[in-house]
Amino acid sequence: MSRLGTFRTGLLACVCGASLLGGCAVSNPFVTAKVDPSSPIAAQVASAARARTTYPTFADIPPVPADVRPLPAFGRAADELEVAGAQLMRETAPSTWTLTGTEAFAGRARDMAGPESEAISTTAETEAFAKAQRARATPPPPPR
Repeated sequence: MSRLGTFRTGLLACVCGASLLGGCAVSNPFVTAKVDPSSPIAAQVASAARARTTYPTFADIPPVPADVRPLPAFGRAADELEVAGAQLMRETAPSTWTLTGTEAFAGRARDMAGPESEAISTTAETEAFAKAQRARATPPPPPR
């Protein structure tokens, strides 16, 4: 297709799009919509349709706050986060650490926790407690 043909096609697409959008801007479906007079909100709908309201303009948009970092700083922070994530992945890869000295770690944890409780239950005691609770339990009522 020649440059002139491409230009004409683009121009035709723009004209068609503009005419379609122009038709939307001219007609307002809410102006011609009928409200059922027996509706409990008919009076409110009618008053809202007749009300003249002011809409904000671009001048009403507040200025950018001074304490917000500039846009390039967001990109640098994202880059730093990606670098930190890659470093963390390298440092925690499966071949970079081993589980050694676990007995010493567990011993320190037991010392910090204090002496063991004397009330450690056995499996038989646990089963007896569970059996007593099951005997006490009330089943839910049947569905209706």
